[in-house]
Amino acid sequence: MAVRDRDRFSTATRLRLLGEQTAARVYRSQTRRQARRSRLTGRAALLALVVCSMVVALAYPMRQYVSQREGIADLKRQKQQAQQRVEQLRDAKARWQDDAYAEQQIRQRLHYVMPGETGFTVVDPGPAKQSRAEQGTARRPWYTNVWYGVDKADARPVNG
Repeated sequence: MAVRDRDRFSTATRLRLLGEQTAARVYRSQTRRQARRSRLTGRAALLALVVCSMVVALAYPMRQYVSQREGIADLKRQKQQAQQRVEQLRDAKARWQDDAYAEQQIRQRLHYVMPGETGFTVVDPGPAKQSRAEQGTARRPWYTNVWYGVDKADARPVNG
């Protein structure tokens, strides 16, 4: 028994036992890790499958949502432009309600003159040469051009 006890406490024996115990612990931890890894890999695959299916399921509705938000923003922009146009038209209507403005516009656009006034039309001699018809229409008052156009349209033969 004394030899066994001495053998039991020898350094070589203790190192051998320590090495065997350490090897057993390492082997057990490796098998546990591998078991965990295989379980984790299956779980990870399932999680990846669920995430992918959620992305696929939500892709079309998200695209529709973004498209509708862009459409709403576009309609808001159009509404704002329409409101600005309405304001401009209201301002123009208010200006035309003023008799002085209406008279000024009639004189300027239609070349009207008040009774007792003499009207003049100044022709710029600087523009490039125009055809005779264009020169004639530029020198005549607007109402003469209207009647000239009616007579000319009446004189054309109708192909049918």
